[in-house]
Amino acid sequence: MSLLPVEPAHRLKDCPEEERWLIEELWADKAVGIIGGEPKCCKSFLALDMAVSVASQRPCLRRFRVVRSGRVLLYAAEDALHVVRSRLDGICNAAGLSLADLDIQVITAPRLRLDLDEDRRRLWETIGAMRPVLLLLDPFVRLHRIDENVSGEVAPLLAYLRDIQRRFSVAVALVHHARKGAGKVRQGQALRGSSEFHAWGDSNLYMRRCGEQLSLSVEHRAAPSLNGIPLALREDENALALAVGEDTVTTPKTQTAPADHLVDKIEAALRGANSPMTVVAIREVCRVRTQTLTRTLASLVESGRLVHTADGYGLV
Repeated sequence: MSLLPVEPAHRLKDCPEEERWLIEELWADKAVGIIGGEPKCCKSFLALDMAVSVASQRPCLRRFRVVRSGRVLLYAAEDALHVVRSRLDGICNAAGLSLADLDIQVITAPRLRLDLDEDRRRLWETIGAMRPVLLLLDPFVRLHRIDENVSGEVAPLLAYLRDIQRRFSVAVALVHHARKGAGKVRQGQALRGSSEFHAWGDSNLYMRRCGEQLSLSVEHRAAPSLNGIPLALREDENALALAVGEDTVTTPKTQTAPADHLVDKIEAALRGANSPMTVVAIREVCRVRTQTLTRTLASLVESGRLVHTADGYGLV
C-alpha cells in the first residue's frame, strides 16, 4: 500500500512576512497570476515595469519595494521587438537605470504556443537553463488556439504554468484581456473567457480606464487587497512610463492614523540600531502584527519621519 505523505500542521514550514513578496503589496513571491484589463489600459507597460523593477531591485512604479530580485524572462507575443526595447528604455530612463545593466532576457521566437507539446517542452527547458525569478507572458490570447471560454481547454494550460512555478520556484505573470464593456463587473469576473483565470491567480493586477484616468487594483490569495491606485502614463523627454498618481490608495478596511505608542516603539528601536532595520527586525522588537507595522512604516516614510532604503528603515 502506497500512502500519501502527510505532516502535522504545527510542523508545516512558516514563511516570514519579509520573504512572502516578490514586489511588496503587488506580487507575492513565487506567485502565479494575471495582469488583466481591457485593451489599451497599459497592461504591457505595467508588466514591463515589473520586469525592470525585479531585474534592478528598484521600486516598481517608483513606489512598491522589490523584496527578491533576479533575472526576468519575457515573451512579448503581440509587440515587435523594437517596441519592447523602446518601452523598456523609457521605463529605465524614468527609474534612472540603464537597460544594458539589467538581466532581462527576451524570448525572440516568432511563435510560442502553450497548447503544443513541443513548445511547452522548449519553454520548460529554457526556464530550467536560465532560472529566472519572474516569467512574463504577454498576452495569453497569442499563446494558444484553444477556446478560452471552455474550462476544460483552459485549465491544462494554466496547470502547466503552475507546474513551472512549482518546479522552478519562479513567479509567473500572464497578461490577459478583460471583456469590453465590463467596467461595472468585479475585476476578476471581467476577465475574458473561463472563470479558471480568476481562480488560478495567487496575485492578480487589474487595470481600468475611465476617460484619461487609469486605475490599478490588486488582489491576493493570501494578503490584503489594494483598490483604486491611480496611475498615469507620463512622458518626460525620452522616458514613457507609468507613474502612481496623487490620489489616495485604499484597502478594503478603513486605514487610520498610526497609533502614537507604536510610532514611539518604532523610533526607539531605530535609535538603538547601528544600521537600517528590516520589517522582520522591527516586528521582533515592537511585537505587533506585520500588516499594522508595514502600514505604520509606510505612513512614517510618507510623512518624512523615516527613510526606506534597500537595507531597511532608518530615522531621518
